[in-house]
Amino acid sequence: MTTEQRIARAKHPRSLIAGPYGHPFHPVAITIPIGAWTASLVFDIVAFATDESAFAMGAALLVGIGLVGAVLAATLGFMDFTQIARGTVARKTALVHMALNLTATALFAVSLLVRWTAGADEPNVAAFVISVVAFLITGASGYLGGKLAYRWGIRVADEGTQSEGFQPTGR
Repeated sequence: MTTEQRIARAKHPRSLIAGPYGHPFHPVAITIPIGAWTASLVFDIVAFATDESAFAMGAALLVGIGLVGAVLAATLGFMDFTQIARGTVARKTALVHMALNLTATALFAVSLLVRWTAGADEPNVAAFVISVVAFLITGASGYLGGKLAYRWGIRVADEGTQSEGFQPTGR
């Protein structure tokens, strides 16, 4: 397979479920876990500062929502991953991206388990620390995901298609 063929393959969806050509669903789906986990950290901080059980419960709920969203995002991301040719730098980067995401997701699951076993209505330092570590890993993974999409164009329309948006409007 030539480099051009590898690039073309990585730009097209494995299935329409992954999103149509040029509109992958994975980058949209990641906003669910990232948003929920970011909000959970804010809720944790407020719970520690105010000792309000509602914020501790909210943080636990948000971690759970993030886990559900992560499963969805991972499914869509894996579909995109399967389109990247083996033996390429992009594939290796995608493997590291996936491993970091799976690690972070597992850590958030541990954080949720710690919250449940200790009582989700109370702020929990251990659960918070685990969530912070998982969040930092998510950030590192996000950097790699951005490199895959925005630098190497995985599942991004090719330049010929992109150029359609820069044609004169006729005005």
